[in-house]
Amino acid sequence: MSRLAIQNSAGAPVGEIEIADDLLVLDRGAQALQDVLVAFRAGLRAGTASTLTKGEVAGSNRKPWRQKGLGLARAGYRQSPIWRGGGVVFGPKPRSYAKSINRKVAQLAFRRAFSEKVAGQALRVLDELTLPEPKTKALLSVLKALGLQGPVLIVLEKPDGNVRLALRNLRQVELALARDVQVYQLARYPVVLVTKEALATLEKRLKPAR
Repeated sequence: MSRLAIQNSAGAPVGEIEIADDLLVLDRGAQALQDVLVAFRAGLRAGTASTLTKGEVAGSNRKPWRQKGLGLARAGYRQSPIWRGGGVVFGPKPRSYAKSINRKVAQLAFRRAFSEKVAGQALRVLDELTLPEPKTKALLSVLKALGLQGPVLIVLEKPDGNVRLALRNLRQVELALARDVQVYQLARYPVVLVTKEALATLEKRLKPAR
């Protein structure tokens, strides 16, 4: 069993929670984690780069000068790739960079990313996160009480308008729901702050896929 301390918004300990060892994976899944991260980042690429081939460059089939007698290299048309403004040889065309990931591989990657946070003591559990008003100052006071500085991923069980508005001005803080949090988010942020309710949902997602 892995024991995690539960803190309140003031940073005081209010209990402990246990995560079963059979839900955590540290002896395998490194390659699955790498594959999922590569696939996620590849999916972010727009794939809209496009160049013109010699058949798409505007122009006629008229020779720019006669074949012989001028001491110039032979040229058949101005769309030639060797000319400035001509076509591009093997240039990029719009395409999709999406990669397919097996469902079990994705689930193993999630377990590995979560397990690394637990093993590295980078998973902080909060009993609940409620703000009286949508103020950045209020959220910063909670993070300061917990001793958190720098990039933080906050995971909630359900949407909270006050928290969402309070962190809009914080570039290094991201909000995610437990049912939607992705492997890339777990790997990107050095600290993950999760509420007790959200942790229960994450534990359900840790169960091996069948």
